[in-house]
Order: sequence, then C-alpha cells, then structure tokens
Amino acid sequence: MPNIAAVFKGEISRIARKEVKAQTQDFKKASSQYRSQIAALRRRVDTLERQLRRVGKAPARAAAAPEADDEGGQNLRFSAKRFGAQRRKLGLSAADFAALLGVSGQSVYKWELGKARPRAAQLAAIAALRGIGKREAAARLEALAK
Repeated sequence: MPNIAAVFKGEISRIARKEVKAQTQDFKKASSQYRSQIAALRRRVDTLERQLRRVGKAPARAAAAPEADDEGGQNLRFSAKRFGAQRRKLGLSAADFAALLGVSGQSVYKWELGKARPRAAQLAAIAALRGIGKREAAARLEALAK
C-alpha cells in the first residue's frame, strides 16, 4: 500500500502547479498584449521618423532653390563656376569685377571659390552684368574711375 504522505505530497504538488498556472496565465496574456503594443508603437515611431526626415529635407531643398529677386519677382540662380567664367570672359581682375558690382574684391574671390554666396541685391547686380561684353565692361569701369 502506498505511503499516504507521498500521495498527499503528490496531490499538493499537482494542485499547486494548477494554481500557479492559472495565476500566471493572466500575466502571460498581458505580457503578450504589451509586446504587440510595443511592436505597433515601434512601427509608428519608424514611420514618423521617416516622415520627419522627409520634412527635414524639404527646407534644405527650399534653401538650395533659387532666390527670388525683390524687385522683379524672378528667380536668380548663382553658380560659382559660371561666375568665375563670366569674369574671365570679360577679361577682368577680381578687383575690377568687384568695382562693377559694388562689392569688395575679397567677396568676388570667395564667391568664385564657393565659400560664400551673394545676397539677393548682389545677385541682381550680377544678373545685370551677364549680358555685357568686354567693351561695355571697360566703359563702365572708366565711368566708375571718373
């Protein structure tokens, strides 16, 4: 005949396991729900971060876009390479070209190297010089020297 103490101990263990399982079942369900909610929140954060990056790039694109002239309302573009080519085409030094534009020679130098960008008013002056030739540039320099 089995020992009553062993049977009693086995029955207590079985009931204890059953009770622990019943109590932990609620925690397991809650934990599973929390994990799915966390995963959904992470997906939402990733989506929002992607949108934020897209929005963050938009102002950078807008800043890189051509500036609008206050007077004419037209867009004026500036290219350091083309600016230097225009000065060389006219056969002018940086100081002479700066005198035509009403700025310093150092400004012209920095614009050509791409270290700085001209302001809107200076862009208008540069645009006005785009259509002139060597003779007219020399004539304007002489007029400024007088």
